[in-house]
Amino acid sequence: MPKTVAEINERIKKGEAVVLTAEEVIEFAEKHGIEKTAREVDVVTTGTFGPMCSSAAYFNLGHSKPRIKLGGGTATLNGVPVYTGLAAVDVLLGATAMPADDPANEVHPGKFSYGGGHVIEELAAGKDVRLTASAYGTDCYPRRGIDTVINLKTINEAVLFNPRNSYQNYNVAVNLSDKTIYTYMGTLKPGMANANYCSAGQLSPLLKDPLYKTIGIGSRIFLGGGIGYVAWQGTQFNPTVPRGENGVPKRPAGTLAVIGDLKQMNARFLKGMSFLGYGTTLGVGIGVPIPVLSEEILRRALARDSEIFAPVVDYSSVYPNRGPEVIAEVSYAELRSGFITVNGRKIPTASLSSLPRAREIAGTLKDWIARGSFLLTEPVSPLPAADSGITLKPLNDIAPKAAA
Repeated sequence: MPKTVAEINERIKKGEAVVLTAEEVIEFAEKHGIEKTAREVDVVTTGTFGPMCSSAAYFNLGHSKPRIKLGGGTATLNGVPVYTGLAAVDVLLGATAMPADDPANEVHPGKFSYGGGHVIEELAAGKDVRLTASAYGTDCYPRRGIDTVINLKTINEAVLFNPRNSYQNYNVAVNLSDKTIYTYMGTLKPGMANANYCSAGQLSPLLKDPLYKTIGIGSRIFLGGGIGYVAWQGTQFNPTVPRGENGVPKRPAGTLAVIGDLKQMNARFLKGMSFLGYGTTLGVGIGVPIPVLSEEILRRALARDSEIFAPVVDYSSVYPNRGPEVIAEVSYAELRSGFITVNGRKIPTASLSSLPRAREIAGTLKDWIARGSFLLTEPVSPLPAADSGITLKPLNDIAPKAAA
């Protein structure tokens, strides 16, 4: 019998909801069958934790005395520049922002030891950070500079807003060249000597609802240790990729733009990260509940690592030049085994995504729902469907406007 989100929420309020993680529900269905599982299980929880570059936080710092207008001026948090072009004391900090004095890749490979992601982590941990700023001064905002310490308790608002998180599947990165390369997928040895991947596989949110039947704009989620929401489809959202018979994409596909109160989050699930020779980013923890509204939704949520495939891509030439070539497709079961076989070669694998932390997130979300402290929301608008016709355009394929 089909269920509704409202009916499931009533069961949550009464403490009667049956909640299983995405791994537990696979075992449950194997033992009890699809029909009984769909009837008895109300919610499946998912989780993922890994580097997510398109992440940021915006802050309203509060007004100094006398007031200062940061818009049009410059400002840094612990030496990392923030964007000031919003308003007098609203600023935006990106996860990949770096201090002006960072040598970057002048001595290759650069260390990139500190950046915006690290500042966000420190704020989430309750630490003080140093705000320095200069302004041009106005009649209503006369102050021209400030050097002070702030933290999440002393500023008005702190909001995590990430334009692209929780990628639905992703590349397996290898290096076919004769030299070591340094990428956002980690260090890749020459001659395809290693392969790096980044997904929680059978725990990952959008791989458990591959056709976006329950996840959409307004969905309440676990975000960074607190409660957040899906704000929009993420940037680079591209549902029109090859998919298996189970609906799971075989290429990078959907993404989520997410938002939540940074003051309620936890540094355990927001980690500043440094990639040798590449830059800085933020490790983000996300968990999405999937209401079991029908047998179809359940069947999609039962996809296991052996049924989810990712493309193997050369990051020395094909990826930087936007080539379409895929060397092979491998399952997450193969990737998790520690080795994949490509063109007869056995290649060691490593994950940039933390499976133990993903399990912790799915388990924590399960506990929240079981305790009645987390209710589900019905999306106010669905994500674009797999047949929506959305395609990504590279910059040089976008035609310039004709001269007037």
